Formats: sequence, structure tokens, C-alpha cells
Amino acid sequence: MADLERRRALAEFLRSRRARITPEDVGIPGGSRRRTPGLRREEVAQLSGVSVTWYTWLEQARDITVSRQVLESLSRALQLNRDERRHLYALADEPLLEYPCPAVVPTPALQKLVDALDPHPAYLSDANWDLVAWNRSMAGLIGDPGRLPAAERNLIRLTFGDPGMRTLMADWAGQAQSLLAQFRADSRQRIGDPYLERITGELRESSPEFRDWWDKHDIAEFHSTQREFRHPELGSLTFDYVMLEALESPGMKLFTSMPSDSATTARLPALQEYGTRHSLAVPLP
Repeated sequence: MADLERRRALAEFLRSRRARITPEDVGIPGGSRRRTPGLRREEVAQLSGVSVTWYTWLEQARDITVSRQVLESLSRALQLNRDERRHLYALADEPLLEYPCPAVVPTPALQKLVDALDPHPAYLSDANWDLVAWNRSMAGLIGDPGRLPAAERNLIRLTFGDPGMRTLMADWAGQAQSLLAQFRADSRQRIGDPYLERITGELRESSPEFRDWWDKHDIAEFHSTQREFRHPELGSLTFDYVMLEALESPGMKLFTSMPSDSATTARLPALQEYGTRHSLAVPLP
């Protein structure tokens, strides 16, 4: 029943999008004797490169298979925007491949939220796991990402490529493998993404651990977890990590760290001050 309802919702959505497009919108002479609002079925079929019969079945909620290629053609023919395209894929029960742009800028509200979480370390990452915003305490914990060129501010790159992370993380091997399994799970819908391929390719060359663990194909979803750090000035710090997704920015996630014990809580002001002292006034481009 659920599958039938999904097909009916897909059919209704297609009809509604077809009705709102005029023939002139797609370069078809309208004429004066049209009774159908918007485009006819045969016109959508022609624009999408599918048969009229097949498209008619689709609008009749028939049990037929819809390929990703056809969904893309329908998206273009019906001039769907990003949100409508995502909805179309969801109704067709087809995973949507989206290759996010590496240069993501957080909204002002998200940036304010990250800053307001000080002295609790917090950061925003995009779908590529690039760090796009962080507060002073986060800079005090892992080092200011602003000291790096923007292309290198990636959590997986830092974990496997920054020697300081190996001494900072109390259990580097365990935490690195856990992060890598989560990274693979996040990237499973983006196989072939050039940006992702470049990151993994470079790390396979530079890190034997990354190469060995990546080839194991371990996958894990994020769960609130505890991580211990050995800070060069403040000593042992233990945090419980919490993750929230930003609905208005697809792929953007907020991570914040809550102290796991009273000793870590007492050191938060010093961590924030350490981050302030060691942060760049202006991040590198």
C-alpha cells in the first residue's frame, strides 16, 4: 500500500508541474485551441526523450521502473528547481546524487550559533567534511583551521595528514577508523564525485593507514560518542560529541562537544583563551 501511495503522489506531482508550464516556456507554439493547462503529456514525453505510453503510465501511477537518467530528463523538461528535484527523486524512491560545491559559506545564523557555543568546542562541516566554521575553543582544541589554506580544512585530511592529531587524540587509531567509517557512509551516494575522489586518492598515497582502512569498506553511522584528547598545554580533555543537521543547508552539520567530566568543564575557559591566543586574526584564503 505504501508503494502504491508513493506512486500516486509521484503521478500527482508530475501532473501539477506539467500544468504550470506553458508551451512558450519550452519553445512550443501554444496555439488557440489548447484545452490542456500547461503542457500535454506527449509534449513532456518528447522533451524528456521517453515514449508517450511510458510517461502516461507514470502519471497513472503504474508499477514501472524509473531510472535516474529519466528523472534527470523529467527534471529538465519540467524546469524543476533544486527542492522540486529532490522531491521528485524521493517520490521515485531513487537516491539523489548531489555533488556539493566545496566552497560552502554558512548562513549568518549558523555562524552566530557556532560562536555562541563558546567555550564549548563547536564546528560546522559540509557534505565533503570540510570545516566551514568553528569557534575559538575548537581552534584551541585541534589548532586553528584558519592556519591552513581553505582546500586543506577537511576533517579527514586533518585526521590522517596532520601529525599533531596523532598525539592529540588519546586513541588516534580507534577514533580515526571510526571517523573514516562515518565518512564512507556519508559519501556512499556520491561515488564518482571528483572532489571526493581527489581527497581519497591523495590520502591513499600519503597515508598507509588510510589506504588499509579505506579498502576494508567499513561503514558506520554517527552516534553520540566520547572522545579524549591530550592537549599540549591543558592536559587530558574528554568530551561527549553531539551532531545536529542544518535543514536549511543540505549536507551541513553542526558538531559540538560537551565536557564529560568536571575536570574538562573547569578547563573550558582556558581552552577558549588558548584558542584566542593561537588563532589567526584573518584566516588564510
